[in-house]
Amino acid sequence: MADTVKTTRETAGTPAATHWHQRADRRGGRGTRTLRVRTSAVLVAAIVLAVVAVPLLFPLDGQAVDLAAKLRTPSPAHLFGTDEVGRDLLLRCVYGLRVSLLVGVVAALAATIIGTAVGALAGALGGWADRGVMRVVDLFSSVPHLLLGIFIVAMFRPGVWPVIISVALTHWLSTARIVRAEVLSLRSRPYVDAAVSGGASRWRVTVRHLLPGVLPQAGLAAVLMVPHAIWHESALSFLGLGLPAHEASLGNMVNSARSSLLAGDWWPTLFPGLFIIVPTLAIAGLAGAWRERINPRRRSELML
Repeated sequence: MADTVKTTRETAGTPAATHWHQRADRRGGRGTRTLRVRTSAVLVAAIVLAVVAVPLLFPLDGQAVDLAAKLRTPSPAHLFGTDEVGRDLLLRCVYGLRVSLLVGVVAALAATIIGTAVGALAGALGGWADRGVMRVVDLFSSVPHLLLGIFIVAMFRPGVWPVIISVALTHWLSTARIVRAEVLSLRSRPYVDAAVSGGASRWRVTVRHLLPGVLPQAGLAAVLMVPHAIWHESALSFLGLGLPAHEASLGNMVNSARSSLLAGDWWPTLFPGLFIIVPTLAIAGLAGAWRERINPRRRSELML
């Protein structure tokens, strides 16, 4: 029996056994990532279906008040309960998420377009133009995003578009840095040197060879920016600088539910908070899978 135990231990330490364990670990890691991606995809699909279908089936009156039904606990009649003025929380959460997704997607696209243009311009021109553009980027980066966003929103009346403008003008900096670094890397590629040697202009090289190379990274930056924009909109609305108080906004709902939470009514705060957290995690999960797919080196390192 002792010989058997010894033989088993020796076999476990052989290269073949080590290789088998490594393959098992890789399969387990791939299985976990696949489950994460599928769960994120299902959640994102459910969210999109909800924000598209619910407003068509159940119109929301933002001014409606039913004080006789205020602060009712979750029940079959009101799955998420009601708020401090008797409005259905589930319906308002869906409408608030609709606003957050609108702000997040539009602001992320606008910020990505600005950042891609600035980064591509700096990387393509190089020299003093590159240094000047990046000093401007550093100047904007030295100011906290939320503080600058509050300053921008304060110049307009409360609404969706001031929030979108605020997020777009404060979140293009990281995209500009990513695109600039990618353009500088692409400039040293042989096919770019061949295009320049063939007499192609700087504009043609940028449009035909550099921009197509940075589009995957720019698209990934846009997707990763959506959750951040959702949190930014919620923070501005929570501070009273986003949408008007009567309109459905997740930040507004969390802000108005603070007094109810102190009184022991937990549901007006919990469910809007979950509607902020769950979509951002789902979108971030899909973005992480995309990042692993377009970056083979990082994916191979994760599989080791």
